[in-house]
Amino acid sequence: MNDNRPKNLDITTFKYPLPAITSLLHRLSGAFIFVGVALMLYLLELSLQSESSFALVQELLDNMIVKFTAWAVLSGLLYHLIAGIKHLIMDLGYGETLKGGFIGACITLVLSAFAIIIAGVWIW
Repeated sequence: MNDNRPKNLDITTFKYPLPAITSLLHRLSGAFIFVGVALMLYLLELSLQSESSFALVQELLDNMIVKFTAWAVLSGLLYHLIAGIKHLIMDLGYGETLKGGFIGACITLVLSAFAIIIAGVWIW
């Protein structure tokens, strides 16, 4: 059998639509927060052990790297939440057209950026 179909295996040449990019980011943020929330739960557990460990966690949270990590995890959570709400709205039958998907993706990105900036201001 002779297969004359073109083969394009270089994924860097693919042109993904915006809804596909936001869906991919939703999946990546879910994987990221799986690890990030474990780190935050460890800090919570450490802070609840004793008064001295609580002081240690407070000292750690003054570190810029820990603040950035907390902001990154919170950013992943916020994006995942907003994109998840968009998916639930689409499950109800709204925004299932190509135009609706594009508008939903734009709204997701704008709301996520706004929420992430507010979270950054709150943490810093």
